[in-house]
Amino acid sequence: MKVTVIGSGNMGSAFVKQLHAAGHVVSVTGRDAAKAAQLAAQYTGVSAVDVKSAAQGSDAIVLATPYEQAVAALQSLGDVSGKVVIDITNPLTPDYMGLTMGHSTSAAEQIALAVPGAQVVKGFNTLFAQVLSAGAQLGGEKVTVFVASDSERAKQTAVSLAESMGFKTMDVGGLKNARYLEPLAGLNIYFGYGAGLGTSVAPTWISAK
Repeated sequence: MKVTVIGSGNMGSAFVKQLHAAGHVVSVTGRDAAKAAQLAAQYTGVSAVDVKSAAQGSDAIVLATPYEQAVAALQSLGDVSGKVVIDITNPLTPDYMGLTMGHSTSAAEQIALAVPGAQVVKGFNTLFAQVLSAGAQLGGEKVTVFVASDSERAKQTAVSLAESMGFKTMDVGGLKNARYLEPLAGLNIYFGYGAGLGTSVAPTWISAK
């Protein structure tokens, strides 16, 4: 697939690394064009692109920015109607130990409301950048990527990308269920930092079926 990554921070860098390794055609953009160019230069075939042309021809856009910057970053691409947008954000408090919204809405739903033409899918938000960068396994087990969307096309796109990178996936229903995934990410952050377990942790789901 042709995938555009918005953001060149820890999560954006991890996505570029793993998507490139999985054989996808990857471009990266962001507010800091020099940083995006520096990231792209690390991988043969990865390109840094101007924000205004970043969405052109892309099969998927990975929104790898802090939640507070997400809507503006997505809107800066111009018309993204019909585009699959993978929202990996979490609405975290400044100390990363809490969420700024929940129960009746979610970051994913707010992004979808702000950019109504996009097909938003929640995914990858429960992973630390270190886990994503290191690969799809922890302790010999595949890490789970949970996906939620009202668009079947967006959901299947996220699933396909995750599985191409070696992750296992779980469909958690419509986009409103991001209200569950974002607190789950918060719990994972607590385990990693608050409880001192480090960043080599990730939630999964075990079923007898």
